[in-house]
Amino acid sequence: MDQPALAPLLARVSLSLFGVSEAGLRLWPALAAAGTVVVGGLTAREFGGARRAHLLAAVATATMPVLLGGAHVANTTSYEVLAWAAIALVVVRIGRTGDTRWWLAAGALVGIGAEFNHLAAIFGIVLLAAVLLGPARRTVADRRLLAGAVIAVLLVLPDLWWQARHGWAMFEMTRELNGENGGPGNILSWTVGQFGMSCLAMTTLWVAGLRFLWRSGRPLWRCLVTAYAVLFVLFAVTTGAQVYYLGGLYVCLLAAGAVALDGWLHSRPARLRGLMIGTAASATLLAVIVLPVLPPSDVAWTYGISSNSGESLGWPEPVSTVRQAWNGLPPEQRANAVIFAADYGEAGAINELGRGTGLPTAVSAHNTDWWWGPGDPHATTVVAVAPGPDHAPEYAAHLRGYFRHVHVAAALSNPDGVHNVEWGGRVYVCTGPRRPGARCGPNCATTRDAPAPRKGPDSMKRPHRCATGPCAGPTPSIVRRSMSVRRS
Repeated sequence: MDQPALAPLLARVSLSLFGVSEAGLRLWPALAAAGTVVVGGLTAREFGGARRAHLLAAVATATMPVLLGGAHVANTTSYEVLAWAAIALVVVRIGRTGDTRWWLAAGALVGIGAEFNHLAAIFGIVLLAAVLLGPARRTVADRRLLAGAVIAVLLVLPDLWWQARHGWAMFEMTRELNGENGGPGNILSWTVGQFGMSCLAMTTLWVAGLRFLWRSGRPLWRCLVTAYAVLFVLFAVTTGAQVYYLGGLYVCLLAAGAVALDGWLHSRPARLRGLMIGTAASATLLAVIVLPVLPPSDVAWTYGISSNSGESLGWPEPVSTVRQAWNGLPPEQRANAVIFAADYGEAGAINELGRGTGLPTAVSAHNTDWWWGPGDPHATTVVAVAPGPDHAPEYAAHLRGYFRHVHVAAALSNPDGVHNVEWGGRVYVCTGPRRPGARCGPNCATTRDAPAPRKGPDSMKRPHRCATGPCAGPTPSIVRRSMSVRRS
């Protein structure tokens, strides 16, 4: 509920066209990532670079870890990076040509980008402020700038309307995320993390890009540096652990650096050769970590760095385990039972991979999965699926607060021995509700009382602890206390 519509819409289109298919779900983010590489090269051209600078900018963009990691995951990351890069490209063109008609395109890109991820709107607002409050106002601020802003607002109005009618979930989620990831303790993590936004060997490029933009003498290009500085400080303070929030702006900086250093690199071939060797080596290592190129049995060591691969494998086995526990119930008991998943990843696996196998639709209170309701409100048996003890400690004791009888029916694992969130989890059969007709957990607290949120740069990291009760009401008035919130 806290997300705009377009990324989920594309995922739905993939499911409709291709079913539950890895290739289908990865199609759109892969195309967005490919488009971002093209935008990187085009941006270098707008800066006046030669063709070799275009190629260098494209290579630098293609080897960005945030782009590699997001290019095969059906969430908002790859679209967000593309939107930021495209907005910056248009701004660079306006700064070079003075043609303010391009503000209309910039406004459209901000609006469309914000319908993929709200961060694009923040970028647009900061850019607009930098233009209106700085020297660029005298050269490029006209009625077309206002028209572009109006276009952006019109495009985001449907999302704002929906959010207003549904309790502004995006603000609630933002508060939770900021509480977990912001503050002075995460400023250092943010600062260090920025050096990982590009391939390590390309860090020199974007640093040179900042210098190039600031010394360009073009007020609008300097606005990009101002926007970078403002957003750097803003995100460092509010969401410091989310180090990738500025990822899309580095495409422009890398392109600027490619142009700035083009002559220096080619004056001595050894410099360019060293840069390419370093890029190849670091990109190869990063690819092994953030892309699903290793056999499943060999990804365990990458899990602590990037959870993508570890969280993307082993799902059929938990679904099979749940199905065995479900089928082990007597038929008359199954008729009055529901499956409750403590984590929405588990609920999604059961509902997608378990479709057509005799399993009912699983319900969950995790994040806004509560929106779909509790299933049968009169059920007397709950088959509860919970992550491992590191992520859901004392979960059996928690369930006993709502049921008189709780026993372990099965354990969760995966055949590759990867200790992901589900490793060591349990399937519980719970009977004898302590309150007749109610399967509610601690749903009388607000989401502000929920455990702190956690989110990884790949949006595949899942919460680290669980406090979910085995029920969630279908209306906003029944409050959702879940495992830690997570946001793409």
